[in-house]
Amino acid sequence: MKMKTLMVAVLLIGGAATVTAQEDCNANSSISTEAVKAGNYQDAYLPWKAVLETCPTLRYYTFLDGAKILKGFLGDIKDRKSADYKKYFDELMHMYDLRMKYTPEFLSKGTKVPSVGTVMGVKAVDYLAYAPSVNLDSAYTWLKQSVDAEKENSESAVLHYFVDMSLNKLKANPALKEEFFQDYLTAADYAEKAYYAEANPNKKTRLGTVKDNIEAMFINSGTASCEDLQELFGPKVEAAQNDSVYLKKAIGIMKVMKCTESEAYFQASYYMYKIHPTSDAAVGCGYMSFKKGDYDTALQYFDEALNLENNPERKAQIATAAAVALFSQKRLAQARSYLYKAIGFNPNYGLAYIQLAHIYASNPNWSDEPALNRCVYYVVLDKLQQAKRVDPSPKVVEEANKNIATYSQYTPKTEDLFMLGIKKGDRVEVKGWIGESTTVR
Repeated sequence: MKMKTLMVAVLLIGGAATVTAQEDCNANSSISTEAVKAGNYQDAYLPWKAVLETCPTLRYYTFLDGAKILKGFLGDIKDRKSADYKKYFDELMHMYDLRMKYTPEFLSKGTKVPSVGTVMGVKAVDYLAYAPSVNLDSAYTWLKQSVDAEKENSESAVLHYFVDMSLNKLKANPALKEEFFQDYLTAADYAEKAYYAEANPNKKTRLGTVKDNIEAMFINSGTASCEDLQELFGPKVEAAQNDSVYLKKAIGIMKVMKCTESEAYFQASYYMYKIHPTSDAAVGCGYMSFKKGDYDTALQYFDEALNLENNPERKAQIATAAAVALFSQKRLAQARSYLYKAIGFNPNYGLAYIQLAHIYASNPNWSDEPALNRCVYYVVLDKLQQAKRVDPSPKVVEEANKNIATYSQYTPKTEDLFMLGIKKGDRVEVKGWIGESTTVR
């Protein structure tokens, strides 16, 4: 009987202790959260830390508050070598480790929280921002784990820094060139998929910037010329002619580096086309046929690439690539036809309008009257202005403005048009192969 009474007493005491601990957790969580909302990180710190150590799964925002508190402290400390700085930095990293540890528990309860892979990426980005000294291998490993887990759902900053850290590893060890190429292609592929899948205009713009920055990092890395890529990929493409994964990556790198005249690019495209016809492979085969002078076959490949591609933005790029190839052979009417296809696929593709301007400017002669021929340059300027209107991206605006400055020099003189009965504001029909109307400036 006494034993039963003792057991009951122990259970009651244990239950009371549990209730008290829960009450303490709730109280500390409430205090720290209100202090964080007020920006009072000093008062938030101790109760927040008590919650993290005692009941880390009480509420998910314990981890979010912790990041604000600790990064606030780190931002106020100027000496990154100080003991206080190291203490708070270590706590920040430990907090992320706990957050990843308990994420599956939150998810199992149905709580909507970021995945472990996403948190790993956030930890890596904060590590780069706040570490007293960066361990390149640690940062790269965390970023790679995050990217491998999240793929096209990766945070933009994670994709950016993943390529950046890979490049830094290459600078430290030139033998890692191919690893850097693979990392770039992985990040670029995920960024492109995220960009094309995004419907929100503002988010799409941000993703476009990230995609462009990743490409710029690779191009400006100085890691390889077309000759280097030919030397690197030439033998490997031959050895991997049945490996579609490798061929796709090789084609992607050579496209970005604008090495589409190299034999390795042609061969990779040809082998890829034989295994699994893709739009990229068909475009490569089209370039190969153009180089050999087989223009009709080249156009067949470009047309097939358009049929194989479903994304309208990519279709516009392919049609423009075909137009550029045709333009190089002075097949102006056909080039213009493909540019209008490109605009049909994506009316906001500014580069198509810029290329159209170049084509018109290359052959302005349609009349026996020189002043009328110069009116073609008004049409050219129309296309360049339209490029900026439909696509205000920095790359397009810069290219359009540069060409506007160039082609503006060739418009007709006022007195020459006056002699033909034409004045400023009149509409002029440019006939011949161009067949467009324009306004005299």
